[in-house]
Amino acid sequence: MVLNLFERDGDRCYDTSPVIDADGKLLGRVRMVHITEYECFHEQGYYTPGDTGAPVFDTAAGRIGVAICYDRHYPEQMRALALRGAEVVIVPQAGAVGEWPDGLYEAELRVAAFQNGYFTALCNRVGPEERLVFAGESFVCAPDGRVVARAASGTEEILAADLDLGEVEQSHARRLFLPDRRPELYADWLARR
Repeated sequence: MVLNLFERDGDRCYDTSPVIDADGKLLGRVRMVHITEYECFHEQGYYTPGDTGAPVFDTAAGRIGVAICYDRHYPEQMRALALRGAEVVIVPQAGAVGEWPDGLYEAELRVAAFQNGYFTALCNRVGPEERLVFAGESFVCAPDGRVVARAASGTEEILAADLDLGEVEQSHARRLFLPDRRPELYADWLARR
C-alpha cells in the first residue's frame, strides 16, 4: 500500500508517501523531491524538498518505486527508479481538471513505462476543492506503454489491475534501452544549462 500524506518533521513539512507491505510492516517512506510553484499550487511556501532520494522497496507485490505528483515530470527521477530495479512505479498525485493539456498525464506515464520497462500506476485525487476540481482518471500502464486499466473521470472508485511482472524483464527497456545506455557521457550533458 502506498499512501500520501502531509508529514511534519520538526519545523519542516513534506509531501510524503509511506510504503506498507502486505503484512502491515512500514517499509519506508518517500518524500517529494521537486516542489512546484504556480497558480493554485503554491507548494514551495510549505513543503520542503524531499531528502529520501528514489528508493525502491521489496514488497510482497514486487519491487515498488514511488514518484510523488510533480516528481513524475522529471525523467531523471523516473529513470533512477528503473536503475534501482522498480517493477511498478506508483504515482500519487493531485491533478486538477484543465491543469495540463488533455491526455498529458497518460502520455507522460505511458512513455515512462515504455522507456524504463516497468508498470506505472497513477492514482489521482478526485472531486472539488475551492477553485480546483481534481480529475480522478487514475490509470495503470504496462512496460510496453499500453494502458491496462483506467478509472472514470470525476468519480470516486477503486481501480484494480492484474500485473504480470514477467513483462518487466521482457520489455524493450530492460532488454535494449537500459543495457545500451552510455552513462559515462550523461554527467557532462546534464551539467550544462
